[in-house]
Amino acid sequence: MTVPSVELICPAGTPAALQAAVDAGADAVYLGFRDETNARNFPGLNFSRPELAAGIAYAHARGAKVLVAINTFPRAGKPEIWHRAVDDAAKLGADAVILADIGLCDYARRTHPDLRLHLSVQASASSAEAIKFYHQAFGIRRAVLPRVLTVPEIAALCADVPIEMEVFVFGGLCVMAEGRCSLSSYATGHSPNIDGACSPASHVRYVEKGSKVVSQLGDFTINSFGQGEAAGYPTLCKGRFSANGKLSYLFEEPTSLNTLEILPDLIGAGVTAFKIEGRQRGRAYVGSVVSAFRQAVDAILKGEKLPVMTLEDVTEGGRQTAGAYQRSWR
Repeated sequence: MTVPSVELICPAGTPAALQAAVDAGADAVYLGFRDETNARNFPGLNFSRPELAAGIAYAHARGAKVLVAINTFPRAGKPEIWHRAVDDAAKLGADAVILADIGLCDYARRTHPDLRLHLSVQASASSAEAIKFYHQAFGIRRAVLPRVLTVPEIAALCADVPIEMEVFVFGGLCVMAEGRCSLSSYATGHSPNIDGACSPASHVRYVEKGSKVVSQLGDFTINSFGQGEAAGYPTLCKGRFSANGKLSYLFEEPTSLNTLEILPDLIGAGVTAFKIEGRQRGRAYVGSVVSAFRQAVDAILKGEKLPVMTLEDVTEGGRQTAGAYQRSWR
């Protein structure tokens, strides 16, 4: 049996991370401009126009592609920043742009008909009907699927939709409807879907209370950590709260997605591209994770056994899960 090829799509939050990803074997890197047009709009991250030009040159010289995420939603009546991001990505030679907003998809299709368009996970398109709409209306060539589908559900989509499917295979999880979550907006007044930052650093605080460290987002207490306990970043969906007399992670525990063991199943389902999450992580994380998945994908494509690898040192909370790929969310 011939095993189809699959692309390894890797995070690049900085120029250094881009080089680390490419050097470790990325087929493509995804990144964003240093503004609210991308969903990882944090201080110290992302690319200026000259940095993107240099990054594209570096990647292309080594056979890798560059995908520009313009995956937030333009402000009503003020789409100029988003339009300029699409224009500049096309002008600088990006291999594709990753879009979520319907209006922006229309703008990119009309203004840059030769530019390859990918549908962001922020569009929350998880049905064949939704994905077909974007393909027929705007010529979308690939859809990034939300992290809430099982492998059989993904296989059914791949069989029914005439475009490429991309799925997340490692990194942070999000159990909310991506692109539609309002938890961070409620707590901070800043929308991740427009401003580009869930739980923005400007609203994060760590306060010592006796022997404990309390993490806060805006006016909300998200977690409390004892001595020697690692204090995680305060996002509402990963908060530890008291409900019905029980203290627990109500929405989601600090756990990383890791699909190394089921990569053959995802390839068998018809997936075209594997996406590694982590644009907020450093080049050491990028280098180690990309290298591990490069080895795994190459082994599968050669018909060899998966190499034994562990990535516990770079997982959130030191724990890993296959998420909804192997079971439905409760």
